Amino acid sequence: MESAHRYPSDVAFTPAVKAIQARKGSRRAYGQMEERGSWNTRITPELADFIAMQTSFFLATANREGQPYIQHRGGPAGFLRVVDDKTIAFADFAGNRQYITAGNLAENPKAHLFLIDYAERRRVKIWGTARVVEDDASLTAKLMPEGYKARPEQAILFTVSAWDANCPQHIPQRFAAEEVVKLLAERDRRIEALEAENRKLRASNV
Repeated sequence: MESAHRYPSDVAFTPAVKAIQARKGSRRAYGQMEERGSWNTRITPELADFIAMQTSFFLATANREGQPYIQHRGGPAGFLRVVDDKTIAFADFAGNRQYITAGNLAENPKAHLFLIDYAERRRVKIWGTARVVEDDASLTAKLMPEGYKARPEQAILFTVSAWDANCPQHIPQRFAAEEVVKLLAERDRRIEALEAENRKLRASNV
């Protein structure tokens, strides 16, 4: 149980994991990390800002037998909400109606969030528990992004146990199409301004 963990990172660093770390030579470094304070257990302002930027994330759950399942969730920036320093929530939009995540959480509340920013090459892993809230229309409406054309079916509340920010190694740098269009438009405006300035200078030298 999580209450028996000595360090927050023990949610991921089980005895089996630590044994392999020892065999592979990384246990000493992670042991020092644990002694310095291990991972964060609460949502910091920096993490809250990172969460608010996300337009997609991955949610991992597992059923009673331990079979894992990863689901991709997407929406406009801000659809993933920080409720308080231990809670993240989002409106669960109607989708393919398989309900694997909901079924898994009904028998195993342990869950994991994986957030990634391809443009800045940053990723955050969040361990915790989650639950589906089906009968709170007020909560679901509050979590629904304004003007977003999707049908909310329920809400999911995620309670944070621990989180860690990973290094950028092997993350490909990618940019959202709308961001590329914006940058190209800014470049074109700058070129147009420079060309206009150049024409004025040429005219003044005639």
